[in-house]
Amino acid sequence: MNNYKPTNTTSLFSEDYRLEKLSKQGDPLERLNKIVDWEYFRETIEKVHKKKMVNAGPKPYDPLLMFKILILQRYYNLSDFQLEYQILDRLTFCRFLGLSLNDKVPDEKTVWSFRDKLISKGIEKELFEKFTSLLEKYGLIAHQGKIIDASFVEAPRQRNSREKNELIKQGKTPEEWDDQPNKKRQKDVDARWTKKNNQSYYGYKNHAKVDNTHKFIDTYTTTDASVHDSQVLDTLLTEKDKDQNLWADSAYTGEEQEKTIKKYEVNNSVHEKGYKNSPLTQTQKESNKEKSKTRARVEHVFGFMEQSMNKLYIKSIGIKRAIGFVGLVNLTYNLFRYEQVTRLDGITMANWER
Repeated sequence: MNNYKPTNTTSLFSEDYRLEKLSKQGDPLERLNKIVDWEYFRETIEKVHKKKMVNAGPKPYDPLLMFKILILQRYYNLSDFQLEYQILDRLTFCRFLGLSLNDKVPDEKTVWSFRDKLISKGIEKELFEKFTSLLEKYGLIAHQGKIIDASFVEAPRQRNSREKNELIKQGKTPEEWDDQPNKKRQKDVDARWTKKNNQSYYGYKNHAKVDNTHKFIDTYTTTDASVHDSQVLDTLLTEKDKDQNLWADSAYTGEEQEKTIKKYEVNNSVHEKGYKNSPLTQTQKESNKEKSKTRARVEHVFGFMEQSMNKLYIKSIGIKRAIGFVGLVNLTYNLFRYEQVTRLDGITMANWER
């Protein structure tokens, strides 16, 4: 016979006890909270609201709280519904956000609205650049070499006919969709199909330039998945890259890429590419193998996103939201990478200027 009787009696110390146990097991959110001065981002994140909030009506949520919620969402790659549920359910999420069990939690619509306003104003890019500047100031982005690569950001696959897909590629939409506005809103006309290693992908690409020293993302850009990696080289390189080595795989070779590399005066350490009637020499193969030892460091960046951040998969529609998604993903990666560097290498930023 089962003699178990549920009780509503809660010890004053039970919550602290559980959190202490979770800390001992390793809570990445707690570690991040300890080394990030979130107030550093307040001035930028408050731009989400155009006008001063009036006193009438319910008091809005603190923009900094909403920003941390977005970081939480990107680290665990949660839908808006799951995000609300998990904040209500998990002690570690509440601790990260500074919420008690008695505090009200923003619902999924509030999260969606805040994120949409942030992305529509390009604030995720400002936040990324603000943190990048701080990393540069303290030498964590050392500008002693750069690595470039891209990763797919998959989107929900569209079930369109070949004829409709052809129209979409031409920048048009099928006429019958105009009579079905609900259906049209669910169609992503910006995402594209592509193939790599005989595997099909649909969605977008996160093109990133990574600083070789501590593997922070330096610059990035977002395109649809069909854009070839080499086409964004001019967008990723900057004047700060002058005289640095540039590592990348053979996808970044070609006449136009050579011009871009000379334009920014970087040292070409891109893999050489063999052709049908001009295969690589043994010397070139050995050179590529040596370059791979450094170039492979960029795989650690995308590997963290795929594994620790639960893959690059976007649930929204359209290139504008994809750009915002990628910006928040890259910022989240840099924040957690900073925590790793702090913990493993003992390097910290002495002052987060506001």
